[in-house]
Amino acid sequence: MATVALERRPHLIVLGNEKGGSGKSTVAMHVIVALLRDGWRVGALDLDARQATLSGTLAARAAFAERRAIALPSPACRAISRSAADSRAEAEAEEAQRLDAAVADLARESDIIVLDCPGADTNLARLAHARANTLITPINDSFVDFAMLAKVEAENLDVIHPSIYSEMVWAARKRRLARERRQIDWIVMRNRLGNAEARNRRDVGTTLDVLARRIGFRTVRGFG
Repeated sequence: MATVALERRPHLIVLGNEKGGSGKSTVAMHVIVALLRDGWRVGALDLDARQATLSGTLAARAAFAERRAIALPSPACRAISRSAADSRAEAEAEEAQRLDAAVADLARESDIIVLDCPGADTNLARLAHARANTLITPINDSFVDFAMLAKVEAENLDVIHPSIYSEMVWAARKRRLARERRQIDWIVMRNRLGNAEARNRRDVGTTLDVLARRIGFRTVRGFG
């Protein structure tokens, strides 16, 4: 009987938010280490090689482990820089090729690949969102960061309409569903939660629950 080779694809976890300072790279590090500790083979892909927050942190962690002679589990790591091509079409095509090549490279030794997006609307970030199995969007627990998800009425906190970022995620979900018949599991992570109960915190949580039902994500508690 002939043997049929089945294609094995790694699970892609994308950390995305167009606002800087929301904690994407910090969350990515914790997710990577937790998965490694659970025995998964993990790849890390930094989509902002110029700033190199994730790849730089992983390099520093590896150097620390070497200096102290500590056996720390480490992921295979790659970083991608933006294309310097003159035309937009050429640059976007080159970046898509770089992303696909990096994912294919890491897929050979990874069960899960964690992709850390830059804190801006870039072509690489949009490409990563469209390839995500799981999308994690960290936000600080305030209406300043909530504005990345939706515009709300100031007086009664009613959701007026989703933000440009939410619309981008919606478009990425439609493209993935049309291309592969698969859904993107979108998780919004509330960071910098205080211990004390506060009205602003309650209002953010209530409004976030309304938006979650409207545009289709689930929420989790993040870091205090």
